[in-house]
Amino acid sequence: MDSKVIIFDTTLRDGEQALNASLSVHEKLQIALAIERLGVDVMEVGFPVSSPGDFKSVQQIARTIKNSRVCALARAVEGDIQACADALKVADQFRIHTFISTSDVHVQQKLKKDFADVEAMAIHAIKFARKFTDDVEFSCEDAGRTPIDNLCRMVENAIKAGATTINIPDTVGYTLPNEFGGIITQLFNRVPNIDQAVISVHCHNDLGLAVANSMTAVQAGARQIECTINGIGERAGNCSLEEVAMIMKTRHDFLNVHTNINHQEIARTSKLVSELCNMPVQLNKAIVGGNAFSHSSGIHQDGMLKASNTYEIMTPESVGISKTKLNLTSRSGRHVIKHRMASLGYTETEFDLEELYSDFLALADKKGQVFDDDLEALHFNIQQQGEEQEFYHLETLNVQCGGGEFSTSSIKLLAGKESHIVSETGNGPVDSLYRAIKKAVDIDFEVADYKISNKGEGEDGLGKADLVVTWQDRKFHGYGLATDVIDASAKALIHALNSIHRAITINEIKSELKNDVQASL
Repeated sequence: MDSKVIIFDTTLRDGEQALNASLSVHEKLQIALAIERLGVDVMEVGFPVSSPGDFKSVQQIARTIKNSRVCALARAVEGDIQACADALKVADQFRIHTFISTSDVHVQQKLKKDFADVEAMAIHAIKFARKFTDDVEFSCEDAGRTPIDNLCRMVENAIKAGATTINIPDTVGYTLPNEFGGIITQLFNRVPNIDQAVISVHCHNDLGLAVANSMTAVQAGARQIECTINGIGERAGNCSLEEVAMIMKTRHDFLNVHTNINHQEIARTSKLVSELCNMPVQLNKAIVGGNAFSHSSGIHQDGMLKASNTYEIMTPESVGISKTKLNLTSRSGRHVIKHRMASLGYTETEFDLEELYSDFLALADKKGQVFDDDLEALHFNIQQQGEEQEFYHLETLNVQCGGGEFSTSSIKLLAGKESHIVSETGNGPVDSLYRAIKKAVDIDFEVADYKISNKGEGEDGLGKADLVVTWQDRKFHGYGLATDVIDASAKALIHALNSIHRAITINEIKSELKNDVQASL
């Protein structure tokens, strides 16, 4: 049996479903490019039929990505599959992933059908998808709770219909490792044409067993793992990509399997997904958590000083974490910044040196020393500002507060070519600021979530603001970075409002197109 395990990343599909706010097309493309650099074989990037925005993002990613195969999801319905084909056809090669429930509880209670009807729908969907590509994946949703006879029958017929990858999902994270491994073993023993397809697994983490179940399935013969960066996803999340990748690398002697993952890209990809998705990584998270390579015990520290392998089974450098902390100042030149970015894993084509150096000098003048984390944060902030031309721009901001009951914020905000000068009071500097901005823009929004954190080293770290804004029952994430937390808070709200403005523009275009079609009839 082939010793290579295909890594199928679904951060931008299953992972995004768990976010408080949808990602923009630009943000999705940033993540897709990082996942491509990471070396994943297949990336599932959306559900095109779900919305025009998702269709657009799938299409844009399919047009851009060259080194990973792009995949999109479809129910076992012709319209869904057609949407996948239309969005993906700009790619040289692509995969259509269609699915239907197979467990009794799903078939009877959700679909309200007989198993034979579900089987017929699956076969029809696979054959329809094969009209557009010879790379078709079929998933037996809730396979972990599906009677084994029905599961074997469905897998055999799905392969006969033309599916080249068969996915066995533990959709609700219900099974135990020996139980899930047993399902895979039975499929290999009982399905006569099993050798004609790659067997994949997609495990959820409701009982904290997604990684364990996935690795047990690999030992039983599965050769594709579906996973996400940082394990993000529905409910308790998905199988964590960085964990299974490092398990197979670290324990290659025992498992005798390998992947195409570029392990030194793991830390950087994890950080990017955490920032863009507004989902902090817990400190004790395996591989990428802040404490993953820290040692507090005196006994451990003594052992580490003598030989690092006494208490570390992998090195920080093996996942792209640099132990070196280089302090940069306003006296540092461009060549130092270029060298530092290279040592952090960035190629020259991934950043604009002049723009980054300009922002670096401004920050160095404010705080003296600039650290690696600061430099990466500046780069990330530039990437965020690289979206479509901003409609809203905060030109000036003045906040007055002290021991009194109220704070006052005065702003000058540009909305397109119009300028608005507004002052408002509030129960604190951020409250007064957000009241002023709300008064200046013609959008009825509410701030649903807001938090401030520190980026960089100690008390001189950059202030980072993250918020979630609701508008017409939709949620939008805003991000701001500055040496001053009030300034960071303002940037975060303006970022979210520009995302809302783009959504309003898309809705207006769709309405105009609809009216034009109706007028022509």
